[in-house]
Amino acid sequence: MSLYFLLGTLTTEGRTRVHTNRNLVVEAARKVSGAGAEILGQYAVLGRYDYLMMIEADDNDAVARLSLEMGVSTGMHIETLPGIPIGFLTDGGRDDPVISPESVRLTPPEV
Repeated sequence: MSLYFLLGTLTTEGRTRVHTNRNLVVEAARKVSGAGAEILGQYAVLGRYDYLMMIEADDNDAVARLSLEMGVSTGMHIETLPGIPIGFLTDGGRDDPVISPESVRLTPPEV
């Protein structure tokens, strides 16, 4: 599974929806997880974006479906960024988690 970051900005319609239903983003996230993609974390942020979501997905298609469904149900413009471990840029050891060439695995591997 690969790691993705979804950066969300509420549209004018989305701000109205969230103002009417403060739980809208949380409710939408509960509905869209699954089918090859899982929301690992969701944060309100300050600055250029309103929300950040950390996603683990089987492939680009799965995260694209989740992103589309999340955007439609919340009135949010979403920018999707794949997370690429920085370890491939270094000559460091594989045991150092800061520079690991492999993705940080947030869910245990299936046995």
